[in-house]
Amino acid sequence: MSGASEVFREAIRSFLSPIQHLLDDESVTEVMINGPGDIWIEINGKIEKTDAQFRDEDTLRAAINNIAQSVGRTITEKEPRLDARLPNGYRIHAVLPPCARNGTTVAIRKFASVQMSFKDYVQIGALTVDGAQFLDIAMKLGKNILVSGGTGSGKTTLLGVLCERIPPGQRIIVIEDSSELKVEYPHTVFFETRLADDHGTKEISVQDLLKSSLRLRPDRIIVGEVRGSEALELIQAMNTGHKGCLGTVHANSSSDALTRLEALAQGAESKVSERALRQQISSAIDLVVQVSRFSDGSRRIADISEVRGFTSDGAYDVVSIYQMSRMVRQQDGRLHGQLQATGEIPTFMDEIEDNQIPFARAKFQAPKAA
Repeated sequence: MSGASEVFREAIRSFLSPIQHLLDDESVTEVMINGPGDIWIEINGKIEKTDAQFRDEDTLRAAINNIAQSVGRTITEKEPRLDARLPNGYRIHAVLPPCARNGTTVAIRKFASVQMSFKDYVQIGALTVDGAQFLDIAMKLGKNILVSGGTGSGKTTLLGVLCERIPPGQRIIVIEDSSELKVEYPHTVFFETRLADDHGTKEISVQDLLKSSLRLRPDRIIVGEVRGSEALELIQAMNTGHKGCLGTVHANSSSDALTRLEALAQGAESKVSERALRQQISSAIDLVVQVSRFSDGSRRIADISEVRGFTSDGAYDVVSIYQMSRMVRQQDGRLHGQLQATGEIPTFMDEIEDNQIPFARAKFQAPKAA
């Protein structure tokens, strides 16, 4: 660690000393401050209240002001929101009173220091071997994949795992609002957005970076989170020869993910008709992977679906290839269930066989009812 980084780290420790022990705890994934005396954490997927507290509102406000200044941002009553990434990778978001009625409200999200793999997913029961192999094949064949899920469901973690399965010899461009993805790949270019300055200028958006990336000879484009009109650029990139693109979107189901993507793309300054846009989306996205956080705190892949155009009533035709079985709560409180084949064979099965990939059609056979 450089001397400057060490000084910054010690400064952050000083500002956040009342909660530093929570940030140091590797089992804690998020710290939530709802005013100086009401501090919660997420640990093992569940939310718990802590005894930690700041002395008063002024102390907490001072800590957030110092952190904002340390990362070159400002947070004031005129601009009462802070969204920033700390040098150690933590993501911090804060809202000041009077917008935050409980007092200064802060969420600090930590990210795993160890890169996950499909093997890890299988070991913790978040994915089956067949499901992992199918996603691995999809990455090898350059299928465009949209990862869908709610906040804190593990979308970014899964995106990183998928990136690890990209075949060698390609050029990847990763675009994020705030750098979170850990991608260990030889030829990777990382882009990060820039917020507007105090005068409201010099902003660089995901959409801007996507436009630039298309001129930089990417083989695959990875968008950390699609949350605005950049959705249209990503869709068009997927439809113009950039195979194997990836992105995440907030949605509660695979079909909802496409509707969400459509709504975001409609916000772009474009004269694309609704019908043409929906056609582009159905052609661009090959698979939607739904990740969910369940009531026992576990994060699992709940569904792997293929996009096959439209149904007779005009809805997106999203067909589950693998789907989470019925979840049964065990005596220890944990939910038992696993991803199972639905009996649907993907439309690119011939491509799997033509490439002599050892993944038999029987892998898609639905289990027999008990």
